Amino acid sequence: MVEVFCYITFYEERNYDGHSYNCSSDCADLHSFISRCNSLRVENGHWMLYENPNYKGHQYYLRRGEYPNYQQWMGYNDSVRSCRRIPEYRGTFRIRLYERGDFGGQIMDFTDDCPNVFDRFRFNDIHSCNVQDGHWIFYEEPNYRGRQYYLRPGEYKRYNDWGASSPRIGSFRRMGLI
Repeated sequence: MVEVFCYITFYEERNYDGHSYNCSSDCADLHSFISRCNSLRVENGHWMLYENPNYKGHQYYLRRGEYPNYQQWMGYNDSVRSCRRIPEYRGTFRIRLYERGDFGGQIMDFTDDCPNVFDRFRFNDIHSCNVQDGHWIFYEEPNYRGRQYYLRPGEYKRYNDWGASSPRIGSFRRMGLI
């Protein structure tokens, strides 16, 4: 794994106005630094933003760029309460998906992105998974759209372990590629 200095700047107002906060690492509660987030700049790296403290609620994947208002990152509102930096990664990517919870049912192994789970398997309910290598993001809709869920290496016995309220996954891709 290659570590690169990265940071993100949060602004309380649209178009980079108002009080701001520079962040260079994971932060479980941004509320003591900013009261809301209406725009931001990702200077470097890959980030996951969360609507609620402690990495909960709606998730938004962002990479280097400027976001003059929260609609630019597909936000539902100006609430950003926690963030995680996604490490850049040069290694192999491996994820094992299961049709049922607790690693049951049909097993599917992947090393690359999948833009449409249903087209590939004729179903799109993923109840559990094991992220063996790399970092991944699940999307509720095909073609990398809809709600997003960040998965770090580890075991996820149920879909709510990665923050989802249903097992429906439309697409997924590798994260943190250099």
